[in-house]
Amino acid sequence: MVKKDGVNFYKQPHLYTMLPPFYQNCFQGQLKKAEYLTLQILVFLLQAHKQVSIESLATVMPYPIQFESRRRAIQKFLKLPNRTIEKLRFPLIKYILRTQFNKQKDLIVAIDRTQWRDRNIFFICLIWQQRALPLYWQILPKKGCSNIGEQKKLIIPIFPVLNKYKFLLIGDREFGSVKLAKWLSEKNVRFVLRIQKGRYIEEG
Repeated sequence: MVKKDGVNFYKQPHLYTMLPPFYQNCFQGQLKKAEYLTLQILVFLLQAHKQVSIESLATVMPYPIQFESRRRAIQKFLKLPNRTIEKLRFPLIKYILRTQFNKQKDLIVAIDRTQWRDRNIFFICLIWQQRALPLYWQILPKKGCSNIGEQKKLIIPIFPVLNKYKFLLIGDREFGSVKLAKWLSEKNVRFVLRIQKGRYIEEG
């Protein structure tokens, strides 16, 4: 580690990156060599400095270029067309499912939405070891609850990931709608959706 202008810089920070081997294999298959090195550096800086803002990361990024150039390099990396959930995260999820889960046992998948500052985050997760492992997510361009169209767009992408497994979809009162229940039934998806107090269910 070297110190310059009051900031600590790490020599060869990619050697400190704590990525499991199957993460490395997946990312190396999807990213170019320079892109993968940038990812390693960013992961290490996140671990070491616990900062997520682009400006903070650019300040400590060990590239021998001006701050503004480092900031643009991070922005360019984050906007890579192949940096998508489907290409980078889905292979990891499939590996975890293949190595950690029994195909004979049911999976529990939860759908939820949360307002974090000015971000309306809509996500679907796999319940694993009393934790929620994100499968897919979206940032809704609005405040408030999701609608049936947005719910379908969130759920549909996970079908190819879970097509070899039996799973149960659970959701809170926001998702206790007749439209969503009917659509899930048509897709042969089992579900448990909480409904609002005072609402009744009639068997058809």
